[in-house]
Amino acid sequence: MDIRVKRVYEPAEPGDGYRVLVDRLWPRGVSKERAELDLWEKDAAPSPELRHDWHSDPRGHDPERFAAFADHYRAELAESPASEALDRLADLARDHDPLTLLYGARDEHANHAVVLCEALRQRLAAR
Repeated sequence: MDIRVKRVYEPAEPGDGYRVLVDRLWPRGVSKERAELDLWEKDAAPSPELRHDWHSDPRGHDPERFAAFADHYRAELAESPASEALDRLADLARDHDPLTLLYGARDEHANHAVVLCEALRQRLAAR
């Protein structure tokens, strides 16, 4: 199963396969037509509280701080409703190859979609 992570601001490509937005908020400046989404899975995104804490931390993208954010996010992904959203993504990954997780963050390495992709791969490997 091919699971990819891509910024929603990048143009859609035929090789993206099934495109799922995994942000809680709609990305600024992107029309629904331009996004070319197949699904918007809000419940897979970090909770509003975790998202607020992450974005309000001026050093949030430091590796140590990102590791702490990732740990909290993984804990959220283990509980409802995020766990159910992760299950739905796992089902989509089984049915669609590739599956592209779209996010709006600027940082391509320190963002929730990277953590979500890792958690999704672990969920698929466990079943």
